[in-house]
Amino acid sequence: MKRVLFAMAAAVTVATPAFADLALATSKNCMACHAVDKKLVGPAYKDVAAKYKGDKTAADKLAAKIMKGGSGVWGAVPMPANTQVNEAEAKKLAAWVLSTK
Repeated sequence: MKRVLFAMAAAVTVATPAFADLALATSKNCMACHAVDKKLVGPAYKDVAAKYKGDKTAADKLAAKIMKGGSGVWGAVPMPANTQVNEAEAKKLAAWVLSTK
């Protein structure tokens, strides 16, 4: 029983940051067009992370794109500006997106 409780506690501790950022993405309506593992209207977050892997400027680029919107990188459908997302939230979301696998 102790092993099960320890394993559950460890899983929650490891997963909490991901859930927190998923919650932020959901609350800011990002998940209406994006999913972690599959393309919806916009690219899957894991595909974004793969595209920008190793790019030291990616977090800043993505944070700006989250707030201001953009087009042309993933096809013809533009990403609208997310005016409800502040700079700190955009940076947190960008870091989370880049950490997805």
